[in-house]
Amino acid sequence: MTLTDFIGTLAAVLTTASFLPQAWHTFTTKDVSGISLGMYSVFTTGVAGWLLYGLLLGAWPIVIANVITLALATAILVMKLRYR
Repeated sequence: MTLTDFIGTLAAVLTTASFLPQAWHTFTTKDVSGISLGMYSVFTTGVAGWLLYGLLLGAWPIVIANVITLALATAILVMKLRYR
């Protein structure tokens, strides 16, 4: 693994892991009152863009991190719409 790959993988793991506490809290409590629909809509679209960018580059740390984050963000966005 090159230094570049290591840095990309570490960044992907840290940013995805930082998202997990919010996702876990939302899944367990179904409390979406503190979540902005506009922010999560833009965020989820941005993550989809990063995923596409990673795919186009063939950058697997970006792809894997954004597949996981996109799944979590989409689930939270769906819960925000469902449990308003």
